[in-house]
Amino acid sequence: MLINLVPEFLALINAPDSEAAYRSFHSAHRPLLDAYWRNYVLDPDSPPSVEVIQAALRADRRDLYALIESVDLERLAEEAITRAVDVLGIQQPTDVVLMVGMGAANAGELVVDGRGVAFICLEHFTGRVNPETYGLGLGPELLPLWIGHELAHTVRYTAAGSRSDISRIVRESRGYYDFWEVGSRATLRELLVNEGLAVHAAQAVAPGFRASDYFGYPRRLYVRLRELEAFLRRAAAPDIDRAGLGLRLRYLSGGMSPAARLVAGRVIPERAGYYMGYRLTEALVGERGIAAALLAGADEAREAEERAGGVRTA
Repeated sequence: MLINLVPEFLALINAPDSEAAYRSFHSAHRPLLDAYWRNYVLDPDSPPSVEVIQAALRADRRDLYALIESVDLERLAEEAITRAVDVLGIQQPTDVVLMVGMGAANAGELVVDGRGVAFICLEHFTGRVNPETYGLGLGPELLPLWIGHELAHTVRYTAAGSRSDISRIVRESRGYYDFWEVGSRATLRELLVNEGLAVHAAQAVAPGFRASDYFGYPRRLYVRLRELEAFLRRAAAPDIDRAGLGLRLRYLSGGMSPAARLVAGRVIPERAGYYMGYRLTEALVGERGIAAALLAGADEAREAEERAGGVRTA
């Protein structure tokens, strides 16, 4: 189901007391927004949240208004959802939420009471970089790509037949996805496979874009990661079947310091794990197709790569 929270947000920023209006908005959508805040921003009830909210409420939104006036965003999203349901074999109840973010995340996945949620923060898709909103300047034509990517995660976390270790962690957490818990408990292999499959899913749902677009990389970085692939495989091998939040942050998070990305004597590029995961799952997707591959365990990806004659990861 498509849920569009953007009109409500734009209405509240013009309210006489916009902070109180935001608190009411948050309360009205608490299960969703609490999960979003705690996974991608910070504790919404903590003192620092006040500053985050104030910054979001006073930010220049002219680029977002222009986007809404020029693009039928709901139609674009609905078409992407329809294709994703077909291509990815989505059968479980799932929501796609269009919203305004309260930080730098441009898109992400959640599980709330067992229901998968893909959210898209539209301030990042106006086609204009906006420092006040952290807007990345991505074009709106990329929305289907990101919807496909995030919906792939919801399949992997909530589908009845998923053998992903993350789905087990979500079940043990009573049907909730927690970024920090998953990052601490899932192995690096599982986390890389998870993102790699999502990149393959985005290609299947929204074909025709540059290869770098599917990773969220500048083209030069994509070329660099192709050059670094052999090194990255060797460097990650000692940790590939270990779990630890630092591994997730090192390989899959943006904004990490060079020291945090130091591996085997070299500083690896930010979010290098997306490319690594894509390559680790290429054989699995080729062998089974994307819908079946999304349900596979991480070891199944390793076995498929070995059958295809690829480089062993461990």
